[in-house]
Amino acid sequence: MKKAQRIDDLVAVLSALFVSDDEQAIEMSEKISDVLERKHVIITERMCRSVKNSTQSWHPFVKCAWSYNEQQMRSMNTQVWERSISFPIALALLLFTPAGTIRYWHGWIYLIIFFASSAAITIYLMKNDPALLARRMRAGPRAEKEKSQKIIMLFSMISFIGVFVVSALDYRFKWSPAPVPTVIMGDIAVAIGFFITFLVVKENAFASATIEVSEDQKVVSSGLYAIVRHPMYSGGLLIFLGTPLALGSLWGLALSTLSVIWLIWRLFEEEKYLSEKLPGYNEYRENVRYRLVPYFW
Repeated sequence: MKKAQRIDDLVAVLSALFVSDDEQAIEMSEKISDVLERKHVIITERMCRSVKNSTQSWHPFVKCAWSYNEQQMRSMNTQVWERSISFPIALALLLFTPAGTIRYWHGWIYLIIFFASSAAITIYLMKNDPALLARRMRAGPRAEKEKSQKIIMLFSMISFIGVFVVSALDYRFKWSPAPVPTVIMGDIAVAIGFFITFLVVKENAFASATIEVSEDQKVVSSGLYAIVRHPMYSGGLLIFLGTPLALGSLWGLALSTLSVIWLIWRLFEEEKYLSEKLPGYNEYRENVRYRLVPYFW
């Protein structure tokens, strides 16, 4: 079922339940507010406006839900911008400190592509799907539920950080400098990887950063999901392999193969999990043959 249809159905239910202002309705609204607080559910402006139009008056539940939504949105937006400021600073330190100079032009171009792409995706989600943005902000080893995934994410992060450090050291000591055309190819690969990521989050409202299945989640088989079963990983693969090339390091490319290994291991674990937890996923696997790379694997 499409997200818009789910919202419309919820609006209809709320309109039927919360027309009056009696004590029972107010008590019910307080209970629902408590549930929202525990579950961190985001009530969209569209839903609240629709309920208002249906009931001709703001019901206490709608007021409470909209107030909660505003608080959640402000808190989440603050976290988003804090990360948007701190992460580029950290990444710049990872590049320019081991490089021994800020005249590392490969690093500057890469940072521009990386953060322009990340910011574009973030702004899109803030405006169009804040619930997905909230889920994608819960990332990293601590956010994972399975022990194997915690291990995979930990070593994946270490490997990816290592690529930046080694590539910068490679630039400094001229171990294996990549030719300019190769650097340009790396930048293009990173940009395409982020564009694929954008297409995935635009198509799949359940594309969280952790391996999980939501209560109302459905199998997505349209868009890039009609070509490969894990298009988000396909985009990640391009970013992993393109990063050291964009930074001008062949040694970094060798190290990035470790990130690819962790990515593939995570893919296998996710397929196993989805096959057990997500209805219809096994049928989807039969219909879409390729996991990661079209016409190859």
